[in-house]
Amino acid sequence: MTVQDYLDNIPEDRIEAFNKLRETIAENIDPDFQETIMYKMIAYVVPKSIFPDGYHCDTSLPLPFINIANQKNFIALYHMGLYADEALMDWFVSEYPNHAKRKLDMGKSCVRFKKMDDIPFELIGQLIAKMNVQDWLDIYTTVIRK
Repeated sequence: MTVQDYLDNIPEDRIEAFNKLRETIAENIDPDFQETIMYKMIAYVVPKSIFPDGYHCDTSLPLPFINIANQKNFIALYHMGLYADEALMDWFVSEYPNHAKRKLDMGKSCVRFKKMDDIPFELIGQLIAKMNVQDWLDIYTTVIRK
């Protein structure tokens, strides 16, 4: 599956919001991250050319950072930095109400958007810009992969 294959299968009522989410990520992410498909979702990863060790759960895979997915009842943004960096999580949770009308629907690293008209794209752009590849590698190698 390619990124385009994934995009071709998004329902019509979500494609505009999904594309805007993807564009927001592209405009704000460190260019050293690579867009690909991982775990049947669009993924932004640290390529093996930068971090040959790969993902500790499966070292044949590049290190994941962000995934976006069209799920049954929502669009999901998975951001591993939120899971691994308490200060980043605290910032995001405190800022969210300033950018969205609805309550934050979130798991450990997954932010769920059920209403396409209330995705806080500006906040997501700020979130994406807060961590570059080296920041993520520093956190990953000291906090997650011990």
